[in-house]
Order: sequence, then C-alpha cells, then structure tokens
Amino acid sequence: MTLMQTQGFALMSDEAQLHWVAMGDTARQLPVVMLHGGPGLPDYMGDVAPMVADLAPVYRYDQRGTGQSPWAGRHSFARHVTDLAELLNAWDVPKAVLIGHSYGTDLASRFCMTHPDRVAAILLMCGPFIGDWRTAYQAERDHRMSAAQRDQLRALKELPRRTDEQEVELLTLSWFTDHAGSEQGWRWAAQGAQQRRPINWAMNDELGSEGRTDPLDEHLGELHACLPVRAEILGGTDDPRPVSALESLALRLDLPLTRIKDGGHEPWLEQPDAVRAHLRRFVQGTVGA
Repeated sequence: MTLMQTQGFALMSDEAQLHWVAMGDTARQLPVVMLHGGPGLPDYMGDVAPMVADLAPVYRYDQRGTGQSPWAGRHSFARHVTDLAELLNAWDVPKAVLIGHSYGTDLASRFCMTHPDRVAAILLMCGPFIGDWRTAYQAERDHRMSAAQRDQLRALKELPRRTDEQEVELLTLSWFTDHAGSEQGWRWAAQGAQQRRPINWAMNDELGSEGRTDPLDEHLGELHACLPVRAEILGGTDDPRPVSALESLALRLDLPLTRIKDGGHEPWLEQPDAVRAHLRRFVQGTVGA
C-alpha cells in the first residue's frame, strides 16, 4: 500500500522555520509524532514511520539547527518543548501519540510534563536512561571495540578540525557499537555517518550540559503524575546502554518495559518484525484503528 506523504515548513514564534514530513492521511486523528534522537542529528525515523502510518498519520521533523531546519542560537529543553507545542498548533493537532527514540525520549518526557493535556499516549524507545548508566555504557562500548579503534576514535575527537572523511570515520567508530553485530553494525553506522550529517555539535553540547545540570532523574515523580494512561518503554537487549537503567526507569514510573531480544540501540534495524509488531499494537490500542 502506498501512503500519501506531505511536507512543509512551520514558522516558530522566534521566526525559526522547522521542516516536517507527514505520512498517511493527516485528516485522521489521533496522529503519531516521532521524535528523533541526537541531540544534534537530523530526523532519521523514516524507516520507522511506515510501520504504523496506515493506522494513524505520522509526523516527523528536523529539530531546529538540524537537517532542513537551519537555525543558529543557543539550545534549551524549554525551547525544544515549545517547538513541539507550536508544531502541533501548526498541524492543527490538539493531542498526539508521542514516540521518542534516544534523546527523543527525553524531549517527549519533558514535553509531557509541560503539556500533559496534549499527550494521548507515549512510547519511550531506548531511553531515557537514569542513574549512573554512562559508566556501564562506556565499558561496554570499549569491550566492543579493538584497542586500535579506541585509539583512533580518541585521536579523531582531539583534532581541532576534521575533514569530511575524518568526520565520517569518527561517527562510524562512535556508532557501530550501538548495534547488535559488529559487522552489520559497522555497515549501518557507516551509512548513518553519511546520511545524518552535518552534526550540530553545539546543540549536542548545550543540551547534554543542561541534561547533566537538570537531569530527568530529578523529575520522575512529576513525570509519573503527568503520564497518560497508555505509556510504555521499549529497549533492545543488545544496546550498549544498560537495560538495567531502563528497568529502573520502568520501576520508578510503574510502566511496562518490552525488551527486544538481540536488538541494539536502533532495534528496528536488527529486529524489524518485532519492533513493527510492538509499535502497531501500541498505536492500534491508542487510536482504535
């Protein structure tokens, strides 16, 4: 089945223009909004949206400063939350199903705390991670890399400037450990390194710094109180980020956690059928398609 696809630009209250894409019949309600990760990457959820776009229209967008949403300025969670609210207004969407991936789960969570009345359901995919998860994550990444790869990644990070070729190599080395198998993981990471550029490193630094200063961990009670009735967490068992951190989150928020066996940080790559089945069940249960 061929699904209709539309796209456009939405003007924000500070004059920024954000590029968006919609798949499916946008006259139908409720829509799904997919929030990509990063921060600092353009939207990459194009392989996930078709999994549910026959059940409900699916909106995606390049966050400001990425992809086709060029913008220069300081990034903050508050501004990104406002962007999502203004996008919903531009789409004439009073309420949506949010599916966030990686950093997109942080954005979805913070949006939910600010605008709970606009969230019909929320699926947190591969995040947000709470507690001291970075120590285990770094150890697992190191385990999946050779000594030569670790040395090369360190050297590339220390360069004051990088050529395009060096940037691609840095991103490939940084991302291949996110996947369940090293050989196919390298291939997926190399593809991503070509397609998900340029990286907005300033955005990555600024939102990363704010996340450490004001961690979501300290707002879990507030988030729990704001969550819609339908809220779930999904993660890959082979994500180098520890599943135990998602288990802690699920316990704190009293939410069901689905573990995708043999799935990495982008589990739809290794296990497309399992992820598709889960997303369809989740969306169908919400929109009643």
